[in-house]
Amino acid sequence: MTETTLPTDVGYEVYDPFFATMLDLDRPPEAIATGFIWTEGPVWLSDRLYFNDIPTKRMFRWTEQGGTEIAIADNNYANGNTLDLNGHMISCEHGGRCVLRRFDPDDPNGSEIIADTYEGGRLNSPNDVVVTSDGCIWFTDPPYGINSDIEGYLSEPEQDGCYVFRLEPNGNLTAVVTDFDKPNGLAFSPDESQIYIADSGAIRGASFEGIDYNRPHHIRVFDVKDGILSNGRTFTEIFPGVPDGFRVDHEGYIWSSALDGIHCIAQDGQLIGKILLPQQTSNLCFGGTDGTTMFITSSDKVYRVFSSRKDAAHKFLK
Repeated sequence: MTETTLPTDVGYEVYDPFFATMLDLDRPPEAIATGFIWTEGPVWLSDRLYFNDIPTKRMFRWTEQGGTEIAIADNNYANGNTLDLNGHMISCEHGGRCVLRRFDPDDPNGSEIIADTYEGGRLNSPNDVVVTSDGCIWFTDPPYGINSDIEGYLSEPEQDGCYVFRLEPNGNLTAVVTDFDKPNGLAFSPDESQIYIADSGAIRGASFEGIDYNRPHHIRVFDVKDGILSNGRTFTEIFPGVPDGFRVDHEGYIWSSALDGIHCIAQDGQLIGKILLPQQTSNLCFGGTDGTTMFITSSDKVYRVFSSRKDAAHKFLK
């Protein structure tokens, strides 16, 4: 496979009629925030959106009334965010090579580290994170934050590989999958019986320039029982680009980032539609007053798309 040309404008591509019922196709994706370098980690908390601009080490908040403001001026290269069962933000921090709980996302000192080592070595650079209904925190640990000084601090790895971890409420940390190249985004099916995990190994460095399609650019799915993963298999390949962050909606459809925007994928792995964006896209979340607004981080911008969808983890939306 070879690279394709990026879309020149925002829009939609419909491959299955059902996709047209999921979004308001009369309202194109709207850029609600711009002027960043590489946006990531969108999460809706209470009445506002939070997201990171990784290279500038800043977290921003956005509201309909107030627009965009700096929430944390130095977040130490934070990447993915989610909410725990108490509505606190869980953040993956490249600079600190840790996962932390932010009790107040507007206070840089209002946090605690909940995971930073495994079997005596520092983590690589935790990237994305989800929380299940039992309170366990699942996160990926690729090396993008230690590959260079662009999204973290150039450092030697202290782990033998790039793992996917499960952190129990009692603090026990387990590597649940150890055979990924570069594990990235992750999300659970609505009943939490399956977990989807992205492998973005086709992007080799921190510059995101050039994609080696001989390496992984797919999402894998595993069966989950009592915290144990089994029956791992490739769910779908993302092209063009790689899967970075993604979400599963309340009916089990997967909304994955890609080079050309967001791909909507049915439970059988078939692509049913795209949200087209003119820049490489990193992640998305659902939020807004009723949990159906999609917020998408895409290079230097954040977009808003109106949908009929809710996150499979909608119980965490406050």
